Amino acid sequence: MTEPTKETRDMIDSQSKAYRDGEEEATQTYSTIRRGADDEANKGRRMNANRNPWFWVPSLYLAEGIPYIIAMTVSVILYKRLGLSNTDIALYTSWFYLPWVIKPFWSPFVDFFRTKRFWILVMQLAIGGSLACVALTIPVDNFIRYTLAMFWIMAFSSATHDIAADGFYMLGLDTPQQAAFIGVRTVFYRVATIAAKGGLVIMAGMLENYGYPVTKAWSITFIAVAAFFLALFIYHFFVLPYPAADLKAPRDKTKNFLAEYFRVLVLFFRQKDILVIISFFLFYRFAEAQLVKMVAPFLLDARVKGGLGLSTTEVGLIYGTFGVVALMLGGLLGGYVVYKKGLKFWLWIMVFAMHLPDVIFIYLSHALPQSLLLVSSAVAVEQFGYGFGFTAYTMYMIMVSQGEYKTVFYAIGTGIMALGMMLPAMASGWIQEMLGYKNFFIWITITTIPGFIVAALVKIDPEYGKK
Repeated sequence: MTEPTKETRDMIDSQSKAYRDGEEEATQTYSTIRRGADDEANKGRRMNANRNPWFWVPSLYLAEGIPYIIAMTVSVILYKRLGLSNTDIALYTSWFYLPWVIKPFWSPFVDFFRTKRFWILVMQLAIGGSLACVALTIPVDNFIRYTLAMFWIMAFSSATHDIAADGFYMLGLDTPQQAAFIGVRTVFYRVATIAAKGGLVIMAGMLENYGYPVTKAWSITFIAVAAFFLALFIYHFFVLPYPAADLKAPRDKTKNFLAEYFRVLVLFFRQKDILVIISFFLFYRFAEAQLVKMVAPFLLDARVKGGLGLSTTEVGLIYGTFGVVALMLGGLLGGYVVYKKGLKFWLWIMVFAMHLPDVIFIYLSHALPQSLLLVSSAVAVEQFGYGFGFTAYTMYMIMVSQGEYKTVFYAIGTGIMALGMMLPAMASGWIQEMLGYKNFFIWITITTIPGFIVAALVKIDPEYGKK
């Protein structure tokens, strides 16, 4: 092959130089455009970083509360209407706690990969999709197997959403704001409870009353809530702020990921008084864990079985609406008084308020009143006390979650709490069927004792939670 001539080489060099010059110019132009776009995006993020919490805290906790209530309570009512026994209902639906129990094991991934804002949006889409799948599987053969699978996927997505949302709450607000908005987040979590335990159940009940088969009525109901989650995703895509602290958590680059992962988990369990902390998480709601699974069956069961014989619509109205409004008011008041006087001052009042009203169900199971007003009032009193007392639990969990990895720490706390709910709840249906409703509610009152014991062991700074 002959060598190229000098003229040919000069021509090639000239073309190469022109190409390089053009490429550099294009690169510079792209960089200028990209910097301008980034500047505009960053400007928008800076403007959005300090968005008023009222624009996003309420809706964020609506999104957190609805799927949890669907998994833990609405599913109980659904399966009761579909003819399952109390033993099966309690056992099957208690497994939905599992994603919240094990979420500390993947919570570091939420911290280490992407932002909390990213995880919130993706999980809201996943929750909506799984709810749509529940709607599609209710009418099919082997509905128990398929609906349980879809509910579990929804629960897993919801638990991941909780990790990101609770971390986002702590990153987006300073400590005084956290204390001020603890009541607000509790209130709107309860609004979510009304929407799910009240609104969805009433909707299904009304469809039943209009002549729709039970399966079709509940399928339509779940399609509606799936559409609602799509709307929440769109709203949060535009409204959620960009806190400066919402970044991937730092990790030791000299260590592999698993080593860093377990290092973060171990940090939580090295806290002072960790056994007391874990005991409080496990046993403060020991009685409530059993009670919550059997309230709806008690209201729905026929009087010959020891229940109150209410319709689906009446249960949605009394337990899911009036009761939750009282729960919400109790939570709002709890947040306000902690903000004024601190958690330590109110701790024991909250403990008594949470546990003593459980005796109301002893009365209801013996008297079997027919007055809806009386039943509604009794449920409302019990729920108000529970809402007020639960504030102490939430604030204590936030208190022990402070530190560099507060998102992970809070997730560990809620995971331990879920374990404390899951195990007693699994046996609650069997216990109820062995004892009957009258003796079951006496048993519930006895099991409030561990809640008083663990409250006596915790140590709280007298100034914690004050303005």
